[in-house]
Amino acid sequence: MKARTMGRHFRESLKSLGRNSWMTFASVSAVTVTLLLVGVFIVIMMNLNQLADNLENDVEIKVIAEPAADAETVKQLEKEIKATPGVASVLYASRDEELDKMIKSFGDELNLYKQSNPLGDAFYVKAADPHKTAEIAIKIDKYANTYKVVYGEGKVEKLFNVLNMSRNIGMVLILALLFTAMFLISNTIRLTIVARGREIEIMKLVGATNSFVRIPFVLEGIWLGVLGSIIPMAVISISYYELYEQWEPRLQNELFQLMNATPFIFQVNGLLLFMGIFIGMWGSFMSVRKFLRA
Repeated sequence: MKARTMGRHFRESLKSLGRNSWMTFASVSAVTVTLLLVGVFIVIMMNLNQLADNLENDVEIKVIAEPAADAETVKQLEKEIKATPGVASVLYASRDEELDKMIKSFGDELNLYKQSNPLGDAFYVKAADPHKTAEIAIKIDKYANTYKVVYGEGKVEKLFNVLNMSRNIGMVLILALLFTAMFLISNTIRLTIVARGREIEIMKLVGATNSFVRIPFVLEGIWLGVLGSIIPMAVISISYYELYEQWEPRLQNELFQLMNATPFIFQVNGLLLFMGIFIGMWGSFMSVRKFLRA
């Protein structure tokens, strides 16, 4: 297609927005409201997904060595744990450090055990894939000189099931909202094109090809998507920055952390802009197709 023809299509699509101002307003409003809902839901789901990741990554296995094991035996056990497939990290804690933790948690009365510490050395193990925590714990429990392996058996499996279910439900809701948005917006754009059916018929009568007729409407749909994305992008950006500035200091050292405002906001805005353009283009393409078949 010649550059002059493409320039003509751009100009016609922009002029059409002004000529059909009320229908343009209706289409842009539909895009704005829908993308605002989608954007808010995406922000919530992404932060909840990060919380789920933090919960999964916080799961660890505590391996307690035999209290009677000597230093050489403990080192050998550490090597075996580190060599276990799927283990991401191993943190060693001596029996004295373990006793200090217990004293800090349960009170100074346990200071009596410092003269004869009954605890064993411990290793805090994290799996590369948190979902394989139980599998790795079972392997480590079979090693010699392992006194006890603790990983929250029963509770960990339930936690992972709940988190997976939450992710799946969130994904289904987002997809449902997107399909609803596409349906509403395409119908609104369809009304715009139906009102201009005579214009399309005249263009066909004078010999215009299908692509010549379709391109200005598709470009118009793109402009509608871009215009409809501006307000959601601005509202979500300002709101999230304010929320992040107010709450991030209060959530320091807490399990739930808000996603960093940057680059998260840019990613959300890029996604909203893409969805707006795609929905507008798809709605226009599908709507004008009816007239091109006639």
